[in-house]
Amino acid sequence: MPLDHDTISRRLIERKYFADEGLLTAVRLAIALGRPLLLEGEPGVGKTEISHVLANLLGRELIRLQCYEGIDASQALYEWDYPKQLLSLRTAEVEGAAVGDLYSEEFVLERPLLRALRSPEGAVLLIDEIDRADSEFEAFLLEFLDGFQITIPELGTVTAVVPPVVVLTSNRTRELHDALKRRCLYHWIPFPDPARERAIVEAHAPGLSARSATQLVRSVNIVRSLGPMKRPGIAESIAWAQGSLALREEGTAWTEALQASLGLLVKNEEDVVLVTTHADEVFVDDDR
Repeated sequence: MPLDHDTISRRLIERKYFADEGLLTAVRLAIALGRPLLLEGEPGVGKTEISHVLANLLGRELIRLQCYEGIDASQALYEWDYPKQLLSLRTAEVEGAAVGDLYSEEFVLERPLLRALRSPEGAVLLIDEIDRADSEFEAFLLEFLDGFQITIPELGTVTAVVPPVVVLTSNRTRELHDALKRRCLYHWIPFPDPARERAIVEAHAPGLSARSATQLVRSVNIVRSLGPMKRPGIAESIAWAQGSLALREEGTAWTEALQASLGLLVKNEEDVVLVTTHADEVFVDDDR
């Protein structure tokens, strides 16, 4: 039964994922139409996390394929179990028996794509950071995304038992090919507005006062506006809130807690210096 907009929104919020209207619509259509969902956006805005939440929401196994430069079909689809093949060959020689088919089903090692196709209840397949792979790997994915099937020369065509829900993510380190994009439903995830980011922070850092959450989100947005080498995402906002709260509960003043846990928000020396230079703007007292 298709999930409606309100049901998806409610279930995501129950799992502490606060999607905006655009993402809710994209998720609903991807599920209803059986189309792969391509999510782009800066690191830390929730592209990968939505797959974990969807798997939990749908009661499906999450299968993750982490892309990297040089990845090929053997890492993504299947490999032959060469040690097992060699053992079978030697056993046949010792016993004087005929050598069986060394490229049969029993010698296949499933990798994420094949595993997703064969999942009896269906899976949520996360193809993470597709922009890190090369164009040849993109081309390899086209058959898979067209009909959720793949051809293995020795075994024939494998088609999905239950079509997987496929989520592809990209940090846009390079432009993806149009052929890949045409097969997907596309959505760009922006940084959240302050109200939604505050709700996210409060959900993941229980015990943080509404005033502190508001001021922390304000500080995060100031840091983003300073033009750092890497703008902090939602994941960093959550970590900063949790770290500051832990120090605050130990008796540390709020401003000192923010400063002491700054390494949870920014991740390189240049950005630390930048934030420290603008300390009067970034670090504010919650006046509790």
